[in-house]
Amino acid sequence: MSHTSERDDFQRKLIDALYVEAMAMAEGARGYFDGIGRQERDALDPVLRVGFSCESLKVTTRLMHIIAWILTQRAVEAGELQWTEARDPVRRLGASPESDATVLAKLPPHAAALAHGSIELHRRVERLDQMADEPAIVLSPVQALQARLGKAF
Repeated sequence: MSHTSERDDFQRKLIDALYVEAMAMAEGARGYFDGIGRQERDALDPVLRVGFSCESLKVTTRLMHIIAWILTQRAVEAGELQWTEARDPVRRLGASPESDATVLAKLPPHAAALAHGSIELHRRVERLDQMADEPAIVLSPVQALQARLGKAF
């Protein structure tokens, strides 16, 4: 297996794992915010209810940005989109809305966990998106062989 093929296989598996994680988090957020989350929100004081609603929208926004980015990566992998098109600013990862730490600290635990989880997932995907702008390190055949031997022993 060539170095490029190994890297492509790793990238494909990483994108697939991120997709599963993002979709599971989106489904969990939808279930919570449409279910018990409504009851928990209604029990809060009026100002915190607004904060809760804002945070639920921020969670959804982050997750939709992540899923859109992942689908773009899959389109490139499938040959449906050129790499240069995927790097267009409109297809890049959307910015994460800022959350207020004081509001997050006052939210019901599940709501706060969803917010923190979506922030962390967005940060991980953002690092991947930024890494794509970095120049690729091209190894000579000797360097590639030395790297493989180093991993084997």
